[in-house]
Amino acid sequence: MRTLAVARYLGSDVLRGQRFLVPLLAYGGVLAVLFGGDPGPPPSPWAASALLLYPVAAWVAVLVAHTEEPEQRLVTVAGAGGPTRVVAGTLLVALLGGVLLTAMAVVAPLLRGGYPYPPPTLLAGACAHLAAAGTGVAVGLLCARPVLPRIGATFLLAVTVVGVTAVQPWLPPVGSAVLVLTRGGLPLAEALAGAGAAVAAATVVAAVARRR
Repeated sequence: MRTLAVARYLGSDVLRGQRFLVPLLAYGGVLAVLFGGDPGPPPSPWAASALLLYPVAAWVAVLVAHTEEPEQRLVTVAGAGGPTRVVAGTLLVALLGGVLLTAMAVVAPLLRGGYPYPPPTLLAGACAHLAAAGTGVAVGLLCARPVLPRIGATFLLAVTVVGVTAVQPWLPPVGSAVLVLTRGGLPLAEALAGAGAAVAAATVVAAVARRR
């Protein structure tokens, strides 16, 4: 319960700071362009939005991790009973952001209409986006505080990692999820791998935080 309380606190802080609006509006604007005309039959229109969600989810994770100044974070860690709960709360808020962005991408072509979207197709699209979101959260957490305290280094490393890995169609879970999606499969394993990557990243971050 204390972890959920930390997550609520961090989520409120992110909302109050309104910095989440930049990635939200950027992603929403790209979705409007992608699906504003004729995106083509499903599931191919989701390939681009899933790939784009990868860096946006990393961006959101960095925003959550940096929502407090270092001095305030020390107070939060003390109140939470240790850094592990704070990292877990950060993970939950970042994953929730990824889920909301996934919902935006999955719903966007439905609003346009013109093509049938049966439940198996919707599930496949959701899994591909969740794979990208989870992996993006993992990258964001590993590149943010307390692993990298300076935002400049965080930005440079996150952009490098995402840029190198996003363009590899064979590389799981993001590249392979998009590949499976475009071939008409269900990237469920990739979605689970993305979630696992986010949890593993949070575990590493918590270990780093305990040593500092």
